[in-house]
Amino acid sequence: MRIKAQFKIERADILNFNFDIAAEGITAIFGVSGCGKTSLLRAIAGLEKHNESTLQVGDDVWQDENVFLPPHQRSIGFVFQEASLFEHLNVKGNIEYGFKRITAESKKIPLDKVISLLGLQSLLERKPAFLSGGERQRVEIARALAASPNLLLMDEPLASLDQERKDELFPYIEALNKEMNIPILYVSHSNEEIGRLADQLLLIEDAVIKASGPISELLTRSDLSLAHRRQAESLIFATAEKYDEGFQLNFLHTDLGTFVVPGKELNKGKRLRLRLAAQDISITLEAQNDTSILNIFPAKVDELYSENNAQLTVRLLINNLPVLAKITLKSADNLKLEKGKAVFAQIKSVAVLA
Repeated sequence: MRIKAQFKIERADILNFNFDIAAEGITAIFGVSGCGKTSLLRAIAGLEKHNESTLQVGDDVWQDENVFLPPHQRSIGFVFQEASLFEHLNVKGNIEYGFKRITAESKKIPLDKVISLLGLQSLLERKPAFLSGGERQRVEIARALAASPNLLLMDEPLASLDQERKDELFPYIEALNKEMNIPILYVSHSNEEIGRLADQLLLIEDAVIKASGPISELLTRSDLSLAHRRQAESLIFATAEKYDEGFQLNFLHTDLGTFVVPGKELNKGKRLRLRLAAQDISITLEAQNDTSILNIFPAKVDELYSENNAQLTVRLLINNLPVLAKITLKSADNLKLEKGKAVFAQIKSVAVLA
């Protein structure tokens, strides 16, 4: 299924959003606060009507010059930033609310599967007042899924939660994508959230969709601002292979090579994401042996960009895959870096996104 859209959204400014994406996995709508992420999501949901706009989801036209489907006729589930549960109903009643309002032939997702997937079995009789923030959001997600939507819209669902509650919810959102096979449009301005959850990215800048595509590709594109931020990073997909019990080290297979990462044993075959912060990657001309760094890979300089009078962003290719490094201009001069030069990338730390 593809989503094709062209929205002209008039606010204090005018937003022109034009995109055509494959609705697969989790697509993050990403940009700074106030750039129009929520306005775009509300337009897709039909909560806001804008002239000179079109929207096609799969083979169905939801909006054009002749058609405007109201929200209840769009096969969507919407999860808001703050869980808006019915306080007079218990958890079970809230989840059943959406389920009772769709036709029998539309009920594709069994309620017991939704409840089990979101770990709500022990909470069904509780009223919302007796739920934590994370539990309320899980119920909100369950209620949205109970209507068996073809598309799930999530508007910064973790924004109001502390880090502990966010960590609690991540596995549930990941499971939604894997178990339910429902495309998700996920609004966020959090690097952590998009790095952990997103498969694709819609990047909003200067009131337009600047770019769209797989997140791992967009993060390292030198023509986009993502590669030039202070917190620039690369995202690598990995599989757990083996474990060294004595030193408590995990060996992870990636297309770059084998990464060695300390920590508790990861289940063999487990699929993971590795976040490589550009500022944690250094460059040498020869492979170092007398070093504490475990992850060192042969690389080639692909591009160099001066960020300011002191710092440089280097786009490296490791097994033809791009990885970003941030170093000083002085270091680049000492190493005589130039496009095509063979070097070694020393990756000082790796964040494992389970």
